[in-house]
Amino acid sequence: MSIQGFISVLDLSENQLNGSIPLGIGGAISLKELRLEKNSLVGIIPTSIEKCTSLTSLILSRNNLTGPIPTAIAKLSSLQIVNLSFNRLTGTLPKELANLGRLLSFNISHNQLQGALPGGSFFNTISPSSVAFNPSLCGAAVDKTCPTVLPKPIVLNPNSTDSPPGSIPQNFAHKKSILSISALIAIGAAAVIVIGVIAITVLNLRVRSSTSRSAVPLVLSGGDDFSRSSTTDANSGKLVMFSGDPDFSTGKHALLNKDCELGRGGFGAVYKTVLKDGRPIAIKKLTVSSLVKSQEEFEMEVKKLGMIRHPNLVSLEGYYWTPSLQLLIYEFISGGSLYKHLHEDYDGNSLSWNDRFNIILGIAKSLAHLHKVNTIHYNLKSSNILIDSAGEPKVADFGLARLLPMLDRYVLSKKINSALGYMAPEFACRTVKITDKCDVYGFGVLVLEVVTGKIPVEYMEDDMVVLCDMVRGALEEGRVEECVDGRLQGNFPADEVIPVMKLGLICTSQVPSNRPDMGEVVNILDLIRCPSEEQDELM
Repeated sequence: MSIQGFISVLDLSENQLNGSIPLGIGGAISLKELRLEKNSLVGIIPTSIEKCTSLTSLILSRNNLTGPIPTAIAKLSSLQIVNLSFNRLTGTLPKELANLGRLLSFNISHNQLQGALPGGSFFNTISPSSVAFNPSLCGAAVDKTCPTVLPKPIVLNPNSTDSPPGSIPQNFAHKKSILSISALIAIGAAAVIVIGVIAITVLNLRVRSSTSRSAVPLVLSGGDDFSRSSTTDANSGKLVMFSGDPDFSTGKHALLNKDCELGRGGFGAVYKTVLKDGRPIAIKKLTVSSLVKSQEEFEMEVKKLGMIRHPNLVSLEGYYWTPSLQLLIYEFISGGSLYKHLHEDYDGNSLSWNDRFNIILGIAKSLAHLHKVNTIHYNLKSSNILIDSAGEPKVADFGLARLLPMLDRYVLSKKINSALGYMAPEFACRTVKITDKCDVYGFGVLVLEVVTGKIPVEYMEDDMVVLCDMVRGALEEGRVEECVDGRLQGNFPADEVIPVMKLGLICTSQVPSNRPDMGEVVNILDLIRCPSEEQDELM
C-alpha cells in the first residue's frame, strides 16, 4: 500500500481499522497531520515515518501498538504534537527526541516504557500526566530517580581455547577461574563505588531525618540595619534579621518541622514558624545549594532583595547561611495563594470582579516597582501571588535567580517547571536576551487566568488548550465575553473586562518589543478603571 505524497491531512480516527500501520506511510512526504487514534491497530510504528518531514501532528493513541518508539520520530523536526498514549509500547525513549525543538505536547501515558526521559528543555518541563502509568520510567517528571549503572567486573573466560603453550589445561580452568590484573582493578573499583553510594545514601538519610526532627542550629544576630552580622563556625550557621528580634519561639515544633510545611516550589520548600514576639514568619529552604554563590556574594544579593519594599511585595525579613544550607526568611501572608482562590474555591468564596481587578492592578504595580530597581522576577505564576487578610495581592519569590550565577535559562526552566504556560517564548532561544519583558509576558498570562478562572495550559485526553490562544481566538470571533469566569455569573462590567483581556493579550505578544512596560500597564489599568477622571485631567 502506498500513500500519495500530496496528502497534507490524514484523519482515520475512531474507525474500526486493524492490522498494522503500512510501511508506505513514508510516501506521504507532504503529510502534516496523521490521526489514527481510537482504532485497533497493532504492530510497531514503522521507521519509514521519518520520510514524512512535514509532519507537525502525530496522533496514534488508543490502539494496540507494540515495540519501541522509533528513533526515526526524532528526525521529524517540525513535530509539535505527539500522542502515543494508551498503547502497549515498550523499550526506552530515544535520547534524540530531545532535538525536537518545536514540541508543544508529547503524551506517552499508559504504556510500558522504561528508562530515563530524554534531556532538554521540553522534557525537563513535561507534564507528569503526559508520562503517567509507565511504571518503569524514571526522571523528575515521574518523581522517580533513575538507578545508577555500575560497571560490570571483567573476568577471564574459562572456556577460551586461545591459551599459549604451557598454560593451565582447559579442564582445570573450569574448576579454578583466573582473574587478570585489569579484572581485579575493575572489581575493586566497582566495590569502592558501591561502598561510596551506600555511604552517601546513609548520610543523606541521616541529614534528612535530623532536619525533619530538630531545629536548625543558629547563631543569632539582629538589628535595624543591614550591616549587623555574626561569626560563623563549623558547627553553626549565621542568621541575620534585617529588623526586629531574631529569636525564634519554636516550642514543640522544630524550625523546619515537616508538620509546619506550607508548600514546595522549584527553588525549595516553605515552612511556617513564630518569632519570640509572637509574629509568624515564612522560611524558604533553598534546595539549590550547589548553585548558590559564595557566602559574601550570597549575603550581598540577599541584602539587596531585602531592601526592596512595596505594599504588593512579600517582604524579605532576613536570611540564614551555612555552606550546605541557605534559608530565606519572609513575612507570613495568611490568605493563601491566588491559585487556590481561583482554582480550588478557597474558603468557598469566589473572587468578585472588583477583587480580581484590584489583584491585577496590585501585581502590575509590584512588577513596575521591581523593574524600576532593576530586578526581574523570573518565576511569575498564580501560586507565587499571595492574598493578605485585606484581599491585597503580595508577589513572592522575586529575584531569586540573582542568587544563582550558574543558573542558565534551561536550568531555570527546569526549576520552575510548574510555571509552564507563563514562560515567555524567548526562554527557548539562546540568542534572545532575557529582560523584564519576560515578566510582562507572565503578567499577561496571569491577567487572562484571573479573568477566565482557567489555568494557562490545560491537558485534555488527546489535546491541550493554551489559554492565550483560546482567548485570542474568541476575541477574533467576537465572543470574548464567553471566556469570562462563569462564577461571575454575568455580574461584571464588560467595559472593564474586555479591555483588561485585550491588555493581557498585548502583554503576551510573541515579540518582546511589542509588549508594554509595566509602568505603561499600570497607567492603562488606571484608565480602564476611571476613564472619566483621566479625561478630566486631559481637559
